Amino acid sequence: MKLSPFTTRLRSSLALIACAGLLGACSEKSGVETVADAVAADRGLAYVSNQEGGVTVIDLNTMATVRNIDTKGGTPRGIGITPDGKTLITANKDQGNISIINAESGELIQFVDIGVNPEFVRVVGNTAYVSFEPSSKGGPPPKPGEEVIEAEDDDEAEEPARIAIVDIQQGKKLREIVGGPETEGIEFSHDGSKLIITNEEDDTVTVHDIASGELLKTVNTESLGIRPRGIKAAPDGSAYLATLEFGNNFVVMDSEFNVVRTVPTGEAPYGIAYNRDGSLIYVAAGKAKTLEVFDAKTYEKVNQVTTGDRCWHFTFTPDDKDILLACGRSHEVLVIDTATLTVKKRIADKQLPWGIVAYPKSVGSLDAPAVK
Repeated sequence: MKLSPFTTRLRSSLALIACAGLLGACSEKSGVETVADAVAADRGLAYVSNQEGGVTVIDLNTMATVRNIDTKGGTPRGIGITPDGKTLITANKDQGNISIINAESGELIQFVDIGVNPEFVRVVGNTAYVSFEPSSKGGPPPKPGEEVIEAEDDDEAEEPARIAIVDIQQGKKLREIVGGPETEGIEFSHDGSKLIITNEEDDTVTVHDIASGELLKTVNTESLGIRPRGIKAAPDGSAYLATLEFGNNFVVMDSEFNVVRTVPTGEAPYGIAYNRDGSLIYVAAGKAKTLEVFDAKTYEKVNQVTTGDRCWHFTFTPDDKDILLACGRSHEVLVIDTATLTVKKRIADKQLPWGIVAYPKSVGSLDAPAVK
């Protein structure tokens, strides 16, 4: 029997209502799955390490802080999350350890001793990579051209920084990879075999074999800009980027870690990341108080937004619609619309925020989606 246009529309309307009411019970064949998806969508959570206040949890559906987690470690900086979202890792500067935390309950599972001054954390699978700096003297770095008065014991060679490799399930530091003085950022090669780190004190980017710890290559940035900080790989492994804080630029290396160019930025760039498809590059310029956007092919700056004080690290939301930027000295997290690059909200209840990651794992200056 041939249905009239009215009957057809009526049946479609009834199916739409039923599908929305069932919150996803309808199949893709009904043609109305998107309604249920929209109703049931959960954007996930973001976790912010606060140097003066533990970890705060932001509900990405409401963009509001929903709870606080005491790391028990004091002064958390680097932060990471396991691919299943069950476990948080924070690097605790003052105690020289990391906290392994149940992300759901907020309870401390255990501490793992790392070494003096742990800072940057990357979590891949069930392994945490944590930079620490035995020779760090603390305090702000010297400004360009500023005279440095050395202490009497500075004749001794500085102990190099290291990357501690920790088995999260065992709660055990397995071994260390030796970096350069004051190692900062941590990244991985596209094939997962190499570790790329930035060493701010001696102005180098070094490439290491993960399995053996062997130093494979050293890239000196002194003539291009000093104090390498952030490091990020292109999604396809075709390029690696490192921000040069006192160079006010970032350096572009090819897949073999050869420098191919530098790109000027605002003052004191640190956090850097590609968007998910690798078409754009985002840079947080701390002293310029901007988040800047560059075309990943031409390296031309295409946009920027004014931010806040000491905004270093950021994450995209898992749906890529917003960026959350941690601004330390403003004591806030900015929510930035990626379509318009405008600040849509300020979550101003933070205590010297340092880092931020999202779950489900997302693109950002401190993290990357889990490899499928």
